[in-house]
Amino acid sequence: MTTEQYRGIPSLTYEIGTGGAYDPGLYNADLAPVPNNERTWTWVHFAALWVGMAVCIPTYTLASSLVAGGWTWQAAVGSIVLGNLIVLLPIALVAEAGTRYGIPFPVFARASFGVLGANIPALLRAIVACGWFGIQTWIGGFAIFKLLEALWPGIATLPAVLPSWFGLGTGELICFAIFWLIQVAIVLRGMESIKFLETWGSPFLLFIGLALLAWAYVKSGGWGPMLANPAPTAERSGPALGILGAGLTSAVAFWGTMALSIPDFSRYARSQRDQVIGQAVGLPATMALFAFIGAAVTNATVVIFATRVSDPIELLARIGGPGMVILSMAGLTVATLTTNIAANVVSPANAFSNVSPSRISFRQGAMITAAIGVLMFPWKLYNDASAYIFTWLIGYGALLGPVAGIMIADYFLIRNRVLRPDALFLRGKQYEYTGGVNLVAVAALILGILPNLPGFLGALGVIDAPAWATSVYQWAWFVGFLLSAAAHLIGMRMFYPTHRVIGPPALADTLVFSSRTGQAISTKTGKENVP
Repeated sequence: MTTEQYRGIPSLTYEIGTGGAYDPGLYNADLAPVPNNERTWTWVHFAALWVGMAVCIPTYTLASSLVAGGWTWQAAVGSIVLGNLIVLLPIALVAEAGTRYGIPFPVFARASFGVLGANIPALLRAIVACGWFGIQTWIGGFAIFKLLEALWPGIATLPAVLPSWFGLGTGELICFAIFWLIQVAIVLRGMESIKFLETWGSPFLLFIGLALLAWAYVKSGGWGPMLANPAPTAERSGPALGILGAGLTSAVAFWGTMALSIPDFSRYARSQRDQVIGQAVGLPATMALFAFIGAAVTNATVVIFATRVSDPIELLARIGGPGMVILSMAGLTVATLTTNIAANVVSPANAFSNVSPSRISFRQGAMITAAIGVLMFPWKLYNDASAYIFTWLIGYGALLGPVAGIMIADYFLIRNRVLRPDALFLRGKQYEYTGGVNLVAVAALILGILPNLPGFLGALGVIDAPAWATSVYQWAWFVGFLLSAAAHLIGMRMFYPTHRVIGPPALADTLVFSSRTGQAISTKTGKENVP
């Protein structure tokens, strides 16, 4: 605990955990606010982070599958671009809290869901991230397998060591394990290694994508044949479908996970300006470019191979030539590595650590994520990639939208961006609610999910969903976001009116926190100012 003069006012500088004044069931070093001297990420790092995450096979497949389903390339790319411009807003809003207070997503969620209730949104995010981790690990391992197969064809015929029902050859198993171990090694080295990977891997990834576009341009005979749209089909009833409905919702939900967990990264930002500019530069433009590559190259495959090829791995296998296969698979491996570690390891690792901070560190949480990802048999999940991605994205968006709506409404409209960081790590304080759980937030979450449930069950084939349910489900993220945000606002003002902060928002340089009393102290008056 240190004492300093802050604008002429003597006060105790806030240091969470100093002197043991925190609950061991809510705190560990990985969840604690990041000190200022460790907030080193500039806008370049955030832009590189998004380039590294956005340039991946699911981004390519998101656009290519729409084209393969009969959409025009303009409609496919347009829906993805619009969706990413929309989702950029909640991403930047949620990131604001991480940068202001230096806290990760699970800790930020404690303000709205309660110090224990925060485990609900954190684990929802974590479980799905485990599934994505497994799928992306399989994609990266399979890219390594194809790379080695170009050099040594015998790897595809190694003696089987697993039973046939496992669905995994020996060569594929070895490559899957190699890629899994590479990721674990990087994560165990900490966040700085992730920053290095994203910064230096991103330019290489863009080069690979542009090279593939150039190949399609040459082989198809130019932009004319390459971008020629097919005649309308039953799957595409009109141009509006390219902007609205399931395509737009899928595009928004694609990064709906990061709209929740972005504080895991923004807590390392030097300033709000760095996180906002970096994300605005890195996300929409990269998604637009790589979605265009996916849509245009898929269009070109009709001219080149007389059939649409939407899977980039299958496409690269058709291209042929060891040199091309090696270069392409190396690019896919790096692309998958950067995406998987940033999007599917950091957040669930923090979420698992949040469940029992005194027992589970960030590294242990990462190992839990990696283990669950394997146990989900990702090579089987990825067999029907297109159907899986769309059902997965919209279905998960039905969960993510309500959580994002609750957190944003709570932070901006109820608390006016004022949090008590000390209370986020203590029982019996402002964010205790009822036994550590905010029942208002839980009820709002349920209300946001329920309207989308019939449509989700219909998409799975469990029930024959009525037409209205299907229409609502196509807008699952938006419906859940708005309903849960409204329900949370009404419920909080009814049951917890003292949580509402009235007046101008507290800026980072107008409040300091006493580590002795845990109170917010105004740097203008020197008096305690508890919201």
